[in-house]
Amino acid sequence: MLLVYGMMTDTFVSYELEMQVLRDPNKTCINNTISWVNGSIYQTTENTTVLCGYVICLTIRCGLVDIESNMTLFAYYFVGIGVGVLIVSYFQIALWVSAAARQIQRIRKTYFRKIMRMEIGWFDCNSVGELNTRISDDINKINNAIADQVSIFIERISTFIFGFTVGFIGGWKLTLVVLSVSPLVGLGAGLMAMAVARLTGRELKAYAKAGAVADEVLYSIRTVAAFGGEEKEAERYDQNLEEAQTWGVKKGTIIGVFQGYLWCIIFLCYALAFWYGSKLVIDTKELSPGDLIQVFFGILMAAMNLGLASPCLEAFASGRAAAKNIFNTIDREPEIDCLSEEGHKLERVKGDIEFHNVDFNYPSRPDVKILNDLSMVIKAGETTAFVGPSGSGKSTTVQLIQRFYNPLKGMLTLDGHDIRTLNIQWLRSLIGIVEQEPVLFATTITDNIRYGRPGVTMEDIIQATKQANAYNFIMELPQKFETLVGEGGGQMSGGQKQRIAIARALVRNPRILLLDMATSALDNESEAVVQEALDKARMGRTTITIAHRLSTIRNADVIVGFEHGRAVERGVHADLMERKGVYFTLVTLQNQGQEPVTVRNRELEHQHRHWRTLSRGSHTSSRRSLRLRSRSQRSEDYIPDSHSVTHESSVRLHIHLNLQTDENTDPKQHVEPAPITRILRYNRSEWPYLLMGSLGAGINGSVNPIYALLFSQVLGTFGITDLDEQRKQIHGICVLFVIVAVTSFISQFLQGYSFAKSGELLTRRLRKMGFQAILRQDIGWFDDRRNSPGALTTRLATDASMVQGATGSQIGMIVNSLTNIGASIIIAFYFSWKLSLVVICFLPFIGLSGLFQAKMLTGFANEDKKAMEDAGQVSSEAMANIRTIAGLAKEGQFVELYEQQLEAPYTSAKKKAHVYGVCFAFSQCVIFMAYAASFRYGGYLVSQEGLHYMMVFRVVAAVVTCGTALGKASSFTPDYAKAKIAAAQLFTLFDRVPKIIANPAEGQTWDNFKGKVEFVDCRFTYPSRPDVQVLRGLEVSVKPGETLAFVGSSGCGKSTSVQLLQRFYDPDEGKVLIDGRPSCGICVPFLRAQIGIVSQEPVLFDCSVAENIAYGDNARAVSMEEIVDAAKKAFLHDYVMTLPKKYETQVGAQGSQLSRGQKQRIAIARAIVRKPKILLLDEATSALDTESEKTVQAALDVARRGRTCIVIAHRLSTIQSADIIAVMSQGLVIEKGTHNELMAKKAAYYKLVTTGAPIS
Repeated sequence: MLLVYGMMTDTFVSYELEMQVLRDPNKTCINNTISWVNGSIYQTTENTTVLCGYVICLTIRCGLVDIESNMTLFAYYFVGIGVGVLIVSYFQIALWVSAAARQIQRIRKTYFRKIMRMEIGWFDCNSVGELNTRISDDINKINNAIADQVSIFIERISTFIFGFTVGFIGGWKLTLVVLSVSPLVGLGAGLMAMAVARLTGRELKAYAKAGAVADEVLYSIRTVAAFGGEEKEAERYDQNLEEAQTWGVKKGTIIGVFQGYLWCIIFLCYALAFWYGSKLVIDTKELSPGDLIQVFFGILMAAMNLGLASPCLEAFASGRAAAKNIFNTIDREPEIDCLSEEGHKLERVKGDIEFHNVDFNYPSRPDVKILNDLSMVIKAGETTAFVGPSGSGKSTTVQLIQRFYNPLKGMLTLDGHDIRTLNIQWLRSLIGIVEQEPVLFATTITDNIRYGRPGVTMEDIIQATKQANAYNFIMELPQKFETLVGEGGGQMSGGQKQRIAIARALVRNPRILLLDMATSALDNESEAVVQEALDKARMGRTTITIAHRLSTIRNADVIVGFEHGRAVERGVHADLMERKGVYFTLVTLQNQGQEPVTVRNRELEHQHRHWRTLSRGSHTSSRRSLRLRSRSQRSEDYIPDSHSVTHESSVRLHIHLNLQTDENTDPKQHVEPAPITRILRYNRSEWPYLLMGSLGAGINGSVNPIYALLFSQVLGTFGITDLDEQRKQIHGICVLFVIVAVTSFISQFLQGYSFAKSGELLTRRLRKMGFQAILRQDIGWFDDRRNSPGALTTRLATDASMVQGATGSQIGMIVNSLTNIGASIIIAFYFSWKLSLVVICFLPFIGLSGLFQAKMLTGFANEDKKAMEDAGQVSSEAMANIRTIAGLAKEGQFVELYEQQLEAPYTSAKKKAHVYGVCFAFSQCVIFMAYAASFRYGGYLVSQEGLHYMMVFRVVAAVVTCGTALGKASSFTPDYAKAKIAAAQLFTLFDRVPKIIANPAEGQTWDNFKGKVEFVDCRFTYPSRPDVQVLRGLEVSVKPGETLAFVGSSGCGKSTSVQLLQRFYDPDEGKVLIDGRPSCGICVPFLRAQIGIVSQEPVLFDCSVAENIAYGDNARAVSMEEIVDAAKKAFLHDYVMTLPKKYETQVGAQGSQLSRGQKQRIAIARAIVRKPKILLLDEATSALDTESEKTVQAALDVARRGRTCIVIAHRLSTIQSADIIAVMSQGLVIEKGTHNELMAKKAAYYKLVTTGAPIS
């Protein structure tokens, strides 16, 4: 193209010189020779003649330049080049983008597979939230770095090389002079890339931390709501965002400075080139004007493309920073490789397990020794029970048997083989485990049980559920085995989850059965049945059981007593009682206060059987205890008997269902892009930055049109015959170039800094507002599976940063392009409106190709995002429940599931590659077609209408600059379109009005809060399961300072009533009265501030012990004295003082570094700090061993004094002192009174105490 351009310039200049001579009325052209009108031949003063301006001859020739036919030839050349570019550009983009899609697919798979192969210790040290952010954001950054950017970078670098090659061939002196400046450009680009990579790395780290906070908070949303921690969490999230913002602004400023520097150097280069080039043309005559243009354009394009390669370097730098974290994980060799094929598989397994002098501490807390020289033998086929206080190492031992960790010292053998030499998947396939807090996956009951063993038949599943006593309740669910259990099993009650987990363990047909407090979460009736199921399951297997309720392990073959990480005693029940050691102490403590049960005559047994047949419906319940679980789970309750729902309530349910389906239509299916004005409204407070940035961008935009003016002026000087005038004009133009260079530096810096500042502030504001909007929602909203923590964190991370595509630096680019287009069009029309009109015909094509590209890409962006969210849910669930997955040896299955979810985005990415390729090729080729038409028509205007050739170059250069600006503007359209959709999704969230508004300014508040609670005819259905009525007219009240205990089998609505009191939900009918006022009119934060809660599985946050206790009251700063005082009341202080960092000790994610008893006591201290008027205890001691339970129970008794207290307990011994005991069944209170009154009545409660029978 440069060669054609050079030849064309020479043609125009020769024609102009010839025309200047012929403008003299006394001269004319005869036989291709200039003659005087009188017929004599015209000769120059130097007695030489000129042909085409520069070839020396004796006479001046004329008429040889047929401007029109020459221009036709050049037009054909341009068309040929255009077609070539069209084909090559398509392949360039399509192939690179599809190659990148393949690689990203491979990286995602490899990364996730490697994460799933890591040992559990690695997960202890890496937060799940951070890993999720990496899997979504960081891999996207790698994609941006290796897709079209690479091809565009190669294109620009090759233009750079070829430009210089043309330069050296055409005029080596000029090329060398210009080349001497280029190291400055290279240096600037290199420094910029380094700085950006470093800053991007730091920014990513801060965002990953913010992601981890969001993840933790959303998984524990009920705890956050209960303790009014929304503001505090939003601040904690914002602190990490602030750090990311600082790095982002620094990055933008540095980019601005370096880009200004690069443009400044480039314009100074122009000045130098024109000045020296004109010398070579005018003084030494080494070059023709065409050669000068050819050489100059060659170098110019080379330098320009080197400058334009810098954004690609920025993308590469971001990609490399992101890839570093990803590849570090991929390259890390796990200490225990779960998916490894290595290791022996024994032909026969007896099941003898032996510990030889084992020492162990957790990788995340190397300073705390858990097992200390532990030695013991567990014989095959026997049931061995581990007992001991919390934190003595019982559960750790079980984790070592599963080989979640390797011992630091000593070894652990199975049938005499060190388990480190055995194949890990095979080893885990021998083991069935049932834990106290079993994890179920968000799929059907069948699939959950199927996780136990691959290829298991439906008969096996039914058999296992019968053995686990789960069959009956499953068959009474509407979808039976196909019922979805919800995120983390949230749709099931504790007892139901437990039984499904037991079925899952039994279906494995394990050689070794590990029961880690498998029945502690159950009510009496469920416990008896599950215990029976476990006793059957234990036959002929090596069984290890950890239990705090010692009655369940009396008949174990061997009981091992643990203390301080050692096995201090072993023997059967009778021996150990005689020995009076650890076991004896625990048993004695537990037996105190247990009411002896004497009445067990046949009649009662007969009645008990009769009751059980009647009450099948009640125990099929599916209740989700409020236990603020370690996930934000859905909360549902039981399934009633079909005949017991009245006609009226079924009609209401029907209406409710219809409303529900309307409301739950997926908001993401048809999101209208947000109006840009609303996006900018959020950026309003940054108007000074936006104004300054736009000013800078406007100046930058007018630089190119000014360049078009100056460039054509230089060309025009070669048509001047007076040499002095020529030199004078050239010097003037060079000075103007220097002025443009300096202005450009200042304006680029202004644009870079101002827009980085406003863009980063907006991203931070939107992320924070998005997070606050999520925390503002009612709990029912989180029950919807679309709002799972994984999906929400992904949405927060991607949407807020995408909105920058419509603000921040993008505004700068748009203002830049608009001023560029405006100035260019004014210049063009001013100098030749006819030619301008012809050239402008091509602009719509350039614009259209950009628009079409944007439309297509927006469609793809939508699909991608949805598909990646699904994959994000799989990865999030897998990483959050990694222990369960490892225990089931199901890592491979989750890897496969994740890989299936990746197929959809991968297919659409490949489709996108071709569309993008076609649009890109089209927009590249249009410019050459424009050249062909405009120069051909320009030739016509020069020849027929006497237009000066300088104007042709001026108009074409101006309009082409305008075209590239249009192209540039349209290249932002994909980002802009993505930004509008992302903003729309954020705004949908901002605009959603929760059903229960937790606003301190709304609702009643009053002084002298007493704490009287009344439930009046409360009926309630969970929004996510509208077909199941949980409460059916609950009537019960408790006076200030009294204790009300709810008793009943799983799923009868006990926890639901507590959730209504906290206003997590409002009743559908009836009302909850607090101090005589209806709860729905009371200010939510005020109400929750009066309530303290301790639940069975308390959620702690990943911060220090002191911070967790202070979380009890987020409305004020809690002093250290109060924290210590609360810890003392909760019998926690002495334990904390033994920790290395005392109250500053970190508790780990979800309190993972502490035993259950310790977590429970922190939760009690947290409730005490709140100084609540109403205390809710949801099975607060069921998860504890005897010793901890006594301590915790004592702490609770202290906490209860002078407060209204509502207790839910499965263990009846803990509630006998309650003022009112309300026995619930199927959402109703069937009897109430004190313990003695109810025992005297000899009805439901009496039977529950004496037989553990269900309540019907």
